[in-house]
Amino acid sequence: MEFSPEFALEVLVQDGDRIKKLIENQKNSQCISQCKAFEEVVDTQMYGFSRQVAYAVRLGLVPGDTGHQLLADLERELNRLYSEVYENQKTDSNKEV
Repeated sequence: MEFSPEFALEVLVQDGDRIKKLIENQKNSQCISQCKAFEEVVDTQMYGFSRQVAYAVRLGLVPGDTGHQLLADLERELNRLYSEVYENQKTDSNKEV
């Protein structure tokens, strides 16, 4: 079975989207900021994703710069989501005072 670079890239994009959805689904929950287990899950998912990207790059299915861009984009999006959650919590706690 042969895999095309397009197929490999699509699989990686789908996996990255799955990680983003994991965070987005918890956005309204206190769990993101208060649950170490959730943070560990995200860290594990990110590590696994980085290994998938590295493997695809090593196999020549994805160019190195594309792999780095996938990781950078996902990290930037996750940081944005985390920041949004923390800002919302800060705003909510200020309303309570």
